[in-house]
Amino acid sequence: MTQKGNSSSALSRFFALLKQSLKGENLDFTQGSIRRAVLLLAIPMMLEMAMESVFALVDLYFVGHLENSSFAVQTVGLTESVLAVVYSIAIGMSMAATAVVARRIGEKDPVAAAKAGMQAIIIAVAVNVVIAVFGFIYATDILVIMGSSQESAEFGTNFVRIMMGGSFVIMLLFLFNGIFRGAGNAAIAMKSLWIANICNIVLCPLFINGWGPVPAFGLTGAAIATTIGRSVGVLYQLYNLFNGKGMLKVVVSYFKPNFDQIKELVKIAAPGVLQFIIASCSWIFLARVVAQTGGDEGSAGYQSALRIMMFFMLPAWGLSGAAATLVGQNLGAKDVGRAECSVFVTAKFNAIYMAAIMVITLLAAEPMITFFTVDKEVHDIGVEAIRILSAGYVFYGIGMVLINAFNGAGDTKTPTWVNLFGFWVLQIPLAYLLAKHFKMGPTGVFLAIPIAETAMTIISVILFKKGRWKQVQV
Repeated sequence: MTQKGNSSSALSRFFALLKQSLKGENLDFTQGSIRRAVLLLAIPMMLEMAMESVFALVDLYFVGHLENSSFAVQTVGLTESVLAVVYSIAIGMSMAATAVVARRIGEKDPVAAAKAGMQAIIIAVAVNVVIAVFGFIYATDILVIMGSSQESAEFGTNFVRIMMGGSFVIMLLFLFNGIFRGAGNAAIAMKSLWIANICNIVLCPLFINGWGPVPAFGLTGAAIATTIGRSVGVLYQLYNLFNGKGMLKVVVSYFKPNFDQIKELVKIAAPGVLQFIIASCSWIFLARVVAQTGGDEGSAGYQSALRIMMFFMLPAWGLSGAAATLVGQNLGAKDVGRAECSVFVTAKFNAIYMAAIMVITLLAAEPMITFFTVDKEVHDIGVEAIRILSAGYVFYGIGMVLINAFNGAGDTKTPTWVNLFGFWVLQIPLAYLLAKHFKMGPTGVFLAIPIAETAMTIISVILFKKGRWKQVQV
């Protein structure tokens, strides 16, 4: 009876915690239970990033059933690989915003936190204008450079133009969410992605297949739906920034450029942006090697596997984001021991999650790929890719937490060097060697990924224990 009562009590406590995490309350994470703090932040962050991954999966599902499905799937995948550069800038800037905002919140100075967040937005928008114009003009060339055939590139040109032209929306979505996470309000970040995804799920079949007065745009319709969906999410974020109800109260005057603050943000963000550009450019290189050695079908299979992989990986990234907020806020409160303990607790949770996902993906690789493609060759390559990539999931999970911990402390240089070694010194040469020299084709690329990620995690653990991140000032 007692055991049943304890079980019921534990369940009720969990649901109470779940409800609290989703409400978006302003909480002080510099005191109280660390496990509770991690879960309160991690639950909405995981749901937020799961929603981010749904964008690509929804597009992949609908375009995977079009007439030229291999062209369509390849275009979506390659465009996402190129957009990874935009994501890199957005994530790097959001990391800087999270670190500074979290540190100011830890110091009990919400006005300075809000002002710093708005300066980060000024920087991000200015940078993205150049990327958007370049991507719109050279859309076809981008796909060809990525390894797509000329026919496939021309087929996907309008999709790329819309996605690249509207990339500033991606930038704002990431950056605003980084600001909310730094303030400890991960629930608003999560809800903005929910809203954006609901719009995308409704609009995708409408614009792709057409209905009533709306014509069928095919592949281009996926880009239209995704861009509109993300724009609605950004409008929701803006509403929450300006309504004056949260911890961050923003007024228009905060958008006036403060060049001293911009300089400090760039100093933190530059290595952060570089670390993610290093990573994303390596994925672009790998995508090109797969396209060269596996053709359009091999490329489509690999891109399908990557989208499925990211569906499971992004929630893990969200969970690991709890470490960034907790490290930043606790360092701001001068509690280094609590900051360090937060990282260990978060890493444990993420390792358990990724171990469970590894088992699921190993067992269910075939039905997962079957759901997204009707092409047998694309299916076979996709299944092989999922099974090989999943071998390193536990290491991926621990590595994510450490990277977020470094970034949350404002130490963006350490993970930049780790990424440079792991991706460009180890992963890319190994992938090229296995794929081309040893004639393993796409399989060689797949094998290089978990090998490199495992090495990077081991290096990150060693550097974290050295403790340089504890002395960084932001």
